[in-house]
Amino acid sequence: MKHIQLLNKIAKVGVERLDPTEYRCGADVENPVGIMVRSAKMHDMELGKELLAIARAGAGVNNIPVDRCAKEGIVVFNTPGANANGVKELAICALLLASRKIVEGVNWARSLSGTADVAKQVEAGKSQFSGTELRGKTLGVIGLGAIGGLVANVAIRLGMKVIGCDPYLSVAGAWNLDHHIQKAATYEEVYKKSDYITLHVPATDTTKGMINAATIATMRKGVKIINLARAELVNAADLAAAMASGRVSAYVTDFPTEETVAIPGVITIPHLGGSTEESEENCAVMAAEELDEYLSTGNIRNSVNYPNASMAISGAARICVLHANVPSLLANISTAISQKGINIENMLNQSKGENAYTILDVNTVVDDDVYRALANIGGVRRVRIIHF
Repeated sequence: MKHIQLLNKIAKVGVERLDPTEYRCGADVENPVGIMVRSAKMHDMELGKELLAIARAGAGVNNIPVDRCAKEGIVVFNTPGANANGVKELAICALLLASRKIVEGVNWARSLSGTADVAKQVEAGKSQFSGTELRGKTLGVIGLGAIGGLVANVAIRLGMKVIGCDPYLSVAGAWNLDHHIQKAATYEEVYKKSDYITLHVPATDTTKGMINAATIATMRKGVKIINLARAELVNAADLAAAMASGRVSAYVTDFPTEETVAIPGVITIPHLGGSTEESEENCAVMAAEELDEYLSTGNIRNSVNYPNASMAISGAARICVLHANVPSLLANISTAISQKGINIENMLNQSKGENAYTILDVNTVVDDDVYRALANIGGVRRVRIIHF
């Protein structure tokens, strides 16, 4: 029985994808081989020697020690696109919130409770909440992946002009984009041409603080910025100054911080992007399926620290080796197996940065001697033997 630890409440429909005759799932299981998590902080958590994989029911993995997991041969999965529709819908809502002073108007209307002639007061006071329409305005989309691409397509249907930039856009992603979307060569081009800018990129060394005093200075005066991606993308101090001067006329974010909740005019949403029943179920199902596939077959799909690797089963046993991506290591693995008199029927090797993964199918039972021979090779982090 494989133990799967649930660090958060995971949608039942996802947990049920794990066969109860093979898996025991719960918050209190001991020595788990897999973990399913949403937002629980894992950086200070002790990771047991039996732990093989962590599946994050969502896209962001900031709460998981991804690099430490890679060094310990623990595969970390996420669920890209599973909550894309939910975030897309909130992004469209954010565009309207930035345009129409809806939040301010609702709060003002609520303040009229208990007063006389409310309807008359509304008619007299509504002009202070006038806004602008989206139609005909230019939306700049930074990141055209699963979420950004959907937002861009909907914006076109709303009558907006859309310009997007994504240096890492896949061919499949490009095919899904409306042909009216203009492609920008750089983020700077998007900044200069947009009335609205929406961010859909991860927080990396190159994107953290990408919205700052220097980049804001290149934007149109009165630009409206939507950030449902990560708080770290925006320099809060520079944003506050830009809001005060009117250089930025609206900022809507799904990631409130101590700094942004204090900035007058900023609309902070309490991280509701994927908080729909449908998104939570989609994420849970995808996370469970990724975990099950890896634990059962060794195939990797949607990992953030190891390469995707999938190979049809073609032998009696499968040897899975997680290792450093260094020269000659693959040759050492093949040699170690050959020296044990085992013929390799099929093999797949993939790499991702400093990390690599090798799958070898063989037509014989693999004993502990083979396991030890492989585990003792320098640079090998984890060896798994799966018998079929």
